[in-house]
Amino acid sequence: MPKLSVIIPVYNEADTIRKVLERVEKVAIDKEIVIIDDASSDGTREVLKGLEGRPGIRVFYHQQNRGKGAALRTGFKNARGDIVLIQDADLEYFPEEYPELVEPIEQGWAEVVYGSRFLGRKHRVLYFHHYMANRFLTFVSNVFTNLNLTDMETCYKVFRRDIIQSIEIRQDRFGFEPEITAKIARRKLRVFEIPISYNGRTYAEGKKINWKDALKALWCIFRYSMFG
Repeated sequence: MPKLSVIIPVYNEADTIRKVLERVEKVAIDKEIVIIDDASSDGTREVLKGLEGRPGIRVFYHQQNRGKGAALRTGFKNARGDIVLIQDADLEYFPEEYPELVEPIEQGWAEVVYGSRFLGRKHRVLYFHHYMANRFLTFVSNVFTNLNLTDMETCYKVFRRDIIQSIEIRQDRFGFEPEITAKIARRKLRVFEIPISYNGRTYAEGKKINWKDALKALWCIFRYSMFG
């Protein structure tokens, strides 16, 4: 059984998916890579078809676009590793930092690890409004959950497999982030934060999240913090 399951939800990332996979495969950890294509239409699916049967990689396909949360549900259900890590299919995050992210779980210090973009690693300078929106959503989440996270919206979330497979995920899109954070807090799980590097994208480069997702995140913070 692999030690780590890397869950990669993919939607229209034909320009980056090969490079991401190369970097993930190079990380010196016993792992499997679980890719979920969320009905891509830009050639991503054809790239992934060419990977079928490659050792250490399993690919699942959604026939309709359902969103990141739905793709993650498929990935979590099919994970086999002791530890589960979420990896986006773009080039914003650094797989080379996996060893630091999994250490708190390996050492028994935590059940959950968040990689924080705001704790002092290298990062690309981009949109001030995005930075403020992320900090605001994290602040509101912390008010409701009584956690002291610095980056609730981070991609890099790491879980013990038995933990994440026992949590029902309802949100289909980016509402996954506040939902899972609220449910972790309600279970009083031990959470660590690890500084990570961040190479953010512009919208011209393929960034997908928008202001409507921020409004939905506020609703999710309230809904899942108060009612589970």
